[in-house]
Amino acid sequence: MRTIKLKLAYDGTHYHGWQRQENGPTIQEHVERVVSLICNSHITVHGAGRTDAGVHAHGMTAHFKTSKGISCSKLQKGLNSLLPDAIRVISLADESPDFHARYSALSKTYYYAFFTGSIQPPHERLYRAHCPGRISADAIRSCLRIISGTHDFSSFEAAGSRDKKRADGRGAIRTIFSAELHQPNAGYLDLTFTGNGFLRHMVRNLSGTIIEVGQAKKSVLDFEQILRSKDRKQAGPTAPPHGLTLLSVNYD
Repeated sequence: MRTIKLKLAYDGTHYHGWQRQENGPTIQEHVERVVSLICNSHITVHGAGRTDAGVHAHGMTAHFKTSKGISCSKLQKGLNSLLPDAIRVISLADESPDFHARYSALSKTYYYAFFTGSIQPPHERLYRAHCPGRISADAIRSCLRIISGTHDFSSFEAAGSRDKKRADGRGAIRTIFSAELHQPNAGYLDLTFTGNGFLRHMVRNLSGTIIEVGQAKKSVLDFEQILRSKDRKQAGPTAPPHGLTLLSVNYD
């Protein structure tokens, strides 16, 4: 059996996230369908994680196993010819038998994109959250410094993120290796997070709370206390899904 590693990019606007489900089209569903068709057998495609409905990806990693002898270049070309235009296989290669898209990952990088101008360009409305008004970059950078390192992120965890009755595992503790603010042009504000794992809605909840600090609706001290409280009710709103993109999944 071969282990095939995929790097996928997709526009999540019209999809119900990565994971297959019964109530709407998903990325995993489409990829599995065309892989199974080309390989002439039922194949499960394992993703590095789940993205929510409306969330995009530039570098989702996935893998599957097959005994089909088709070359990687032909397989990639075949997949892209059958997949919807919103989903593309950026790269495809044979991997070692023990590779797993999820369990072999060391970190992931997400970015959240805001537009802060008064009138948002229409072509960006599906990829940037519109948050008009004055934003303090210094306040945002202070928040990003606070979350860097290892913390309990219960305050930014969505309900149903994990089984809280389990005694094993790491709970809500995650390590943020880097958290950065980028302002490529006037009105554009991007938050980039790289960490060893993220709870459900964690990046969106962090972004929604951090932007409130930037708007002076909350103070940096408030933000620090929210993190320490381990109470989701203390944090700000969940930022909308369309501003979030999975940039990359990182391996050794």
